[in-house]
Amino acid sequence: MVRDRVVDLFRRALARGAEEGRWPAAAPAFSVETPRDPRHGDFAVNAAMVLAKAAGKPPRVVAQGIVDAVRAVDEAGEVASLEIAGPGFINVRLAGDVWLRALERAVAAGAAWGRTRVGEGKKVNVEYVSANPTGPMHVGHGRNAVTGDAVARLLAWSGHEVVREYYVNDYGAQVQTLARSVHLRYQELFGREVAFPPKAYPGAYVIDVARALKDEVGDRYLDAPEAQWLAPFRDRAVRHVLGMIREDLAAIDISFDVWSSEKALYESGTVERFLKELEAKGLVYVGKLPPPKSKKGAAGGSAGQVSQDADEAGVSLSDDLTLFRSSQFGDEVDRPVKKADGTPTYFCADIAYHWQKRQRADALVDVLGADHGGYVPRLKAALEALGHSGSDLHVVLIQMVNLTRGGEAVKMGKRAGNVVWLREVVDEVGRDATRFIFLTRRADAQLDFDLELAKRQTLDNPVFYVQYGHARLAAIARKAAEAGVPAPEFDLDAARTLVAPEEQDLIRRIASFPDVVAGAALAYEPHRIAFWLQETIAAFHSYYTQGKKTGERVIGPDPRKTSARLYLCRALRQVLANGLAILGVAAPDRMESPESRDAAEDV
Repeated sequence: MVRDRVVDLFRRALARGAEEGRWPAAAPAFSVETPRDPRHGDFAVNAAMVLAKAAGKPPRVVAQGIVDAVRAVDEAGEVASLEIAGPGFINVRLAGDVWLRALERAVAAGAAWGRTRVGEGKKVNVEYVSANPTGPMHVGHGRNAVTGDAVARLLAWSGHEVVREYYVNDYGAQVQTLARSVHLRYQELFGREVAFPPKAYPGAYVIDVARALKDEVGDRYLDAPEAQWLAPFRDRAVRHVLGMIREDLAAIDISFDVWSSEKALYESGTVERFLKELEAKGLVYVGKLPPPKSKKGAAGGSAGQVSQDADEAGVSLSDDLTLFRSSQFGDEVDRPVKKADGTPTYFCADIAYHWQKRQRADALVDVLGADHGGYVPRLKAALEALGHSGSDLHVVLIQMVNLTRGGEAVKMGKRAGNVVWLREVVDEVGRDATRFIFLTRRADAQLDFDLELAKRQTLDNPVFYVQYGHARLAAIARKAAEAGVPAPEFDLDAARTLVAPEEQDLIRRIASFPDVVAGAALAYEPHRIAFWLQETIAAFHSYYTQGKKTGERVIGPDPRKTSARLYLCRALRQVLANGLAILGVAAPDRMESPESRDAAEDV
């Protein structure tokens, strides 16, 4: 990475200055950032500002010393200029050949360009989707799935060891409701009339489960008491729904390394061992939920939180509960981990699950719906209480998806009430469009997903726009080969002809791609890659169109310029393919032109 070269130069300069007694030997942790305004140089370094106190000198005085040291260690002449700015920033402008050499490295790295080692040696568990196994995946689950998968891919590209995990909530009241819904359908198949309660699951998939059970067990459970049929009906229904969920995920090219079961947490004794761990550490006590806060802000949890905790525990505020001392570790109130009857709460199982996950990984990433935002402090508190750091857990919150068709809201799905199933969307617009459009906004911002736009083969469709750019670059390479132009190899003298501002911009974009990927990974923000791809291909389309107008086409009369431009296109094509791969989107070599309706070959 070009940025790494700047970091290395400054580290060597700081070491040299320390040897000369200009500042302490211990090198400070400094940042190397890209200025928003390119007039301020290629990079801005704050080393002087972080070193000034230890050096006992004003930052600008230290900055001058660092500038002198950088010039002394820059034997290769990689730095074109150094400028001290503001309170002590050092603006760095690199020699043009440094960027051109990065172009050579990008082509040499090929499909690996963009991979870094910033996460090397760190194992990260990424848990996402974890939809309740009570029905197929809806569109909201799809956004969670694509975001989580893209986060996992980013972390892997940045050198982390990644484990992808799905947590199956197969123990509580919801799967019991599913089992009862299956039994009602089971009775219907024997000709009985039944009434469905409001919270039942009426979907067609429930009939499929009931029919399979009828074929397997006949009328054995028709008049049996619930205690006999609830567990087998639940387990069979969960298996069936998980099979549907796996198929939905496969449709958008998502799979998991680990499928964890809430029921297995109980059966293995993990929840019980976790409770004993809390007790041994003095982290639980028997007491009552605090009263809600008064309007004047008196002590106690917020009314919503207290009500939620009481509902979860199935108690009133007067009941004695086993409470976890989460307020000692940053949470708003202490949380119940045992109900009044002594059975664990859902929260207890959930933090036991995170306790178990943390033993298997160095860091945890949860991708959750935005409505779980209030749940985050208690999870971090649990990790703190158990001797870990709350920063070991990072939560990505996913906002809602507003599905539209031509600007009009899509209110009804084909198969169930007001739910639009993910598979319906994928079947209509395709995997690539589904994945890319889910990543065109920050995860914590609401997303408008227009089905008509996603299908449109025009440049206003964001995924088509990027893919078409890749196809156009592939077409340029084909046209060059058909014209007998030799395949481009790196030639520094020829590359120096790439002096147009548009060419310089594309070169810097290609060179900075590893930094973009590393930054997106460390921020858990895959939308940055989608943004970068759209901005970069927009820059290329502009360059390409301008060249056609001015006669400065990629394949022109000057062999050296043609070779250099073909090499630039080769590198750009590779980096676009790599960016799309991170998002799990294909990079086609041929697509129909939105203008001519012919293949994208108009070089």
